[in-house]
Amino acid sequence: MAEAFTRTSPSAGRQLVVAFRTTHPAHEDLVLGGALETAWRTLTGAPPAGWGTAEPVNLPWSPRQLTDLVRDRAPDPTHVIVVGHPDRPALAWIRVTRTTAGVEEDVTLTLGYRQDEALPLERVEPLAEALVVEHGLTTMLTSVRRASRDLTTAPRLQAPPVPVAFTLGARDVQGIGLTHARRPPVEVRPLALGPASAPALHYPLGDGSDAGVWTELRHLATHLRSGVAGD
Repeated sequence: MAEAFTRTSPSAGRQLVVAFRTTHPAHEDLVLGGALETAWRTLTGAPPAGWGTAEPVNLPWSPRQLTDLVRDRAPDPTHVIVVGHPDRPALAWIRVTRTTAGVEEDVTLTLGYRQDEALPLERVEPLAEALVVEHGLTTMLTSVRRASRDLTTAPRLQAPPVPVAFTLGARDVQGIGLTHARRPPVEVRPLALGPASAPALHYPLGDGSDAGVWTELRHLATHLRSGVAGD
C-alpha cells in the first residue's frame, strides 16, 4: 500500500450507514423506492430530493418514474443514485434485480453528521419495524463510521464502519427457526418485529463506538447460518 495512502488523520464528522434488502412479489401494481423513502423520512424527517442513473443527479425524486425505468430495463438489473437536501448530506445507491423470489431492492443509504450532532440511533428500531411490516425487509445492517459529514472520500486509509444493529426478516427467521434465531451465543437479545405469527428479529449491537462489536456480529452470523428449519 502506498505510504501516502496510509497517512491518517481523525475525521471531524461521522456517517450513519444503513444497508438493507427488500423483496417484493412481482406484480403490475408494484411501485419501487418506497422502502428507501421510508428510511429517508424516518432518519431525516424529509423525503429524498432527487435521483438519476449517474451524477450529476437532475431528476426530482419520483418512485413512479424509478419504477418505470426498472420495468423498461427488465430483466436486466437497474442501478440508480439518490440524493438528499443540502441541510442534511445524504446519498443512496439502489440496485433492483428480478429474482426467483420476486423483485429485490438492495439499498445503501449514508447520512453525514458533524461530530457535535447526535445520530438518530433511536430511530433505527422503528425504521426496521416499518420496513418489516410495509416493505418486505430481508436484512438490514446499520453502522457508524468516522468520516466526512459532506460524504466525500479522502485519499487516505479510513477505518471501517462499526455495526449498530442487524435485522433479519421474517422469511429468513422462519427458514432458520425462530427458537434458534432468537438465542444467539452472544449477549445480544433480539427484539421481535412485525406480526407475532411470523416475526422478524432485530439485534441491537451497540452505539457505534466499540469496534469489538464486529466479533459479536461474526458470532451471530455464524449462529444464524447454522440454523435449520422446523425448530
